[in-house]
Amino acid sequence: MSTSQPDPAPDSTLAGYRKSIDNIDAALIHMLAERFRITQAVGEHKAVAGLPASDPGREARQIERLRALAVDADLDPEFSEKFIRFVIEEVIRHHRQTAAAGK
Repeated sequence: MSTSQPDPAPDSTLAGYRKSIDNIDAALIHMLAERFRITQAVGEHKAVAGLPASDPGREARQIERLRALAVDADLDPEFSEKFIRFVIEEVIRHHRQTAAAGK
């Protein structure tokens, strides 16, 4: 005999919100995958051209630009900066791996 509570009645409003969140999460994953496909090509180009994996000036401009976009979108600019810094660090790591592999 189970002592757990029965599942509450389905909440159609909550289910609708969750479906929208799931769709947005899927779109984010696909967009990140596409972004990394493009940055992989950039890394390969940099390796062939003998360019450094990191471009601090561009990175700073991107962070500033995305912070401004976040403000315009009513998103916390601190969060947006943390997110893009994480993405940039991953891209640089991949670029270094590509360069080390001699591509």
